Formats: sequence, structure tokens, C-alpha cells
Amino acid sequence: MNKSTLALTVALGVLAQQASAAGFIEDSKATLGLRNFYINTDNRDSGTKAAGAQNKQEEWGQGFQLNFTSGYTQGTVGFGVDAIGLLGVRLDSGGGTNGASPKTKTNYGSYGGTVFPSESNGEAVNEFSSLGLTAKAKVSQTELKLGTLMPKLPVISYNDGRLLPQTFQGGQITSNEIKDLTLVGGQIEHVKGRNSSNNEELSIAGANGRTASGRDSNKFIYGGGDYKITKDLTAQYYYGNLDDFYKQHFLGLVHNWSIGPGVLKSDFRYFNSRDDGANGHDKNYFTSGYYGGTTTKGKVDNNLYSGLFLYSVSGHTFGGGYQVSNGDSDFPWLNQGDGSSAYLTTDMQISKFARAGERTWQARYSYDFAKVGVPGLTAGVIYLRGDNVDTAATVNKKTVVGSGTSEWERDLTVAYVIPEGPLKNLGLTWKNAMWRNDIPGQRDQDENRLIVSYSIPLL
Repeated sequence: MNKSTLALTVALGVLAQQASAAGFIEDSKATLGLRNFYINTDNRDSGTKAAGAQNKQEEWGQGFQLNFTSGYTQGTVGFGVDAIGLLGVRLDSGGGTNGASPKTKTNYGSYGGTVFPSESNGEAVNEFSSLGLTAKAKVSQTELKLGTLMPKLPVISYNDGRLLPQTFQGGQITSNEIKDLTLVGGQIEHVKGRNSSNNEELSIAGANGRTASGRDSNKFIYGGGDYKITKDLTAQYYYGNLDDFYKQHFLGLVHNWSIGPGVLKSDFRYFNSRDDGANGHDKNYFTSGYYGGTTTKGKVDNNLYSGLFLYSVSGHTFGGGYQVSNGDSDFPWLNQGDGSSAYLTTDMQISKFARAGERTWQARYSYDFAKVGVPGLTAGVIYLRGDNVDTAATVNKKTVVGSGTSEWERDLTVAYVIPEGPLKNLGLTWKNAMWRNDIPGQRDQDENRLIVSYSIPLL
């Protein structure tokens, strides 16, 4: 039994003795979230097509997410428990175009398809499910959680871009004892992918392949805080360390400034990422990037700077930003190869624009139609272009080098949430993305996602 599981068991035992205490039941909440999710990806023949790669990936499913959040027992130390139950039901896997690869003698196969886990032959399963429990304790304004976590912080952020969300296993403490200061610290040991029912250890791009040389870690520690300097200015610092892979420092500054009839939001971010332990000398732990010549992997070495500016006025939001990724490696983040999120202003529907040497500018526009009498209807478009990408990729057992290559992506989102009536809070969303590039080994993509969501309060 690992440490986090033992701690969770003990905590639940203490809780069972006090569950009838006032506050635990009265403050409990439960909701059932429904998500119908369809995705269609058209992989186009730009560059060199990898052997066996599918031209089309398509899946459709119905997801159920049951969230239970308890209150706290009375006393100096209050105890509680949270739970999340997840179920995904396959409606269609595109007749074999689910994007999964089968297991072979030299490869363990993919982590799953676009949406669903896959069998050893690459076929999508009919359904998948999991249950996550979290024991919690609270003293004053400090809260400890042990078990299933869904952190959303600069150095670790769960992904919710498919049918069911990604979850982590570990412990986290959050404190708000000091006015205007939020402190967070924790340790993660395992992760469950968004298309999986199983917990696995942690890794990064380049080392996460399901082969004999793939490597992972069961220890990611993190900590930091947000300090509200004024009501309009917030400063952030966070640190993350994936044992034997990388150490990462983050600095952030967010400012809101009233200008004329609108508000200008400025969001500045800086990441400093370096190698840790085996990543500095063991090729099996190396990450992806460009290390000169035809070298495709090496140790973590990245500095990433970005600035994003958003001006909102009368329902309109206009935005623009710029990002620089310096160093030999691509930007590192927790990435098991089955879908993950990075805290970047360029983390888009298809690409993340954080390759070694990449310079990215972006333009954004969105509109809230409530301003013209249609509450619940929103639409937005984002365009990004990344240049100066230095890459080396292995395609069909040959290394292809690209110097100063580029990529661009255009994302369009239209969403409507019914504001009142018997179907209140029913959400309809269409996401369309187009990605084009001249990076060796990569194919252009067009992608559509259709999402219908609804939340039912149970408690």
C-alpha cells in the first residue's frame, strides 16, 4: 500500500466516527454532470506521413460525472470527504478510426484512442469507469486533502478536454490564513488519464512512450502562492519538481486596469525549467527538443516568456499576445502521452506552440451576445502563428531536421447555455480548429468537436 493510500484509509476511518456531526451533512452537495462528446480529426498529408498513421480519427460517447462534496464535522479540526464517479459509454468509435495503435512485440501499444481506452488490438472498449475518493481536514483557513485531486495551478493542471477529466492521486494543503495570500503545496504520485480507468506514474514528452525504454516517476512535488498586492494586481510564484526529470520555477503577474468604458487585463508568465536527476545523463529519461545536428532528445533546458493582453468592453473582448520558448528542449510539463494540459497562453485545441526556439504571436476576439438580447450565447476566435522552430524528428527510421520551421492554428468556438426554462443550464458547444505546419514528421489537422452538457443538482 503506497503512502497516499494508507493516509487516505486512516483519514476515512476517523471520518466514519464523526460523520453524523452537524455540518457534515447539511453542507454536503452532489451533482450529476452529463456530457455528450463527439470529435472528428482529419489528418492531412503535409510533411511525411508516419507508417500506419490514420487519416481520420473519430469517436463519440456519453459521459457521466457524479461529484459529491461533503461539509465538515464540527470541532477545532473539521473532517470531510469528497468523491468523484466517472463513467464513459461508447456510442461510436468510427469503425476502427479511434486513433489507437495495437500492441506488438516491440511496442506496448497506445494509451488509448482519442476518447476511449483501447484493447490490445487497438479497438475501443465499450465503456470505462472509475471512482475517486478524497479525505479532507480543515483547521481555521487551512485545508488538507488526500486522495483524488484535480489541481489547476501553473505547474500542474488537470485536463478536461475530452469525455471525462484527468485526475491525480496524492496530497495537497491550501492555506488562506494571511489576508490576500493563498499558499498551496502538495505531492502527486499517480495520474489517471482522460481516456483511462487506471492510475499510472508520471512522465514527460520524449520518455513517455510505451516501449521498453520508456521511463516514469511516482513523485511530483509542488508549492507556491498567489498574493493579491491590490484588488487589481496579483503576483504568483510556483515551483514544481518531477523526480528524475525536471525542476521548474514559475513567476506570474496579472493586472486589471479600467480604461475608458472597458477593462484591460495583462497576464505575464515566465517559466524556468532545468533537468533533474537521471534526465541530466540517462538517455531513457531524455525529453524532446532540438540539440543541434540530428539529435532529437536531451536533458530539460527551457526558458519560456509570455504576455497576453485582453481588452473587454460592451460584450467584446479583443486580445493579443506574444510568447518566446528559449533553450535546447521543448517546454516540459506532466505529460504521459494520453492527453494533458500546460499552463500556457498558447495551449490550444491542437497545438501548444512551445517547441524549442519557437516565437509565437496570437490574436483573439470573442463576443457575449447577452449585450444584444441573447443571453447564454458566446462566440470567439483565436489565431496563433509560431515561427523559428528548430526541430529534429525521426520519421520512418530516418532523422529529418527542420531549422526555422513554423506552425499556425485557428480555433473557433460557438457556445450556447440555455438561461431559463425547463432546460435551464443545458449547454451546446461547437469547437473547430485548423492547424498547418512545415515541421518534420507532423501532419496538418482539421478538427471538430460537438459537446452537449447538462448538470443535475442532487443535493
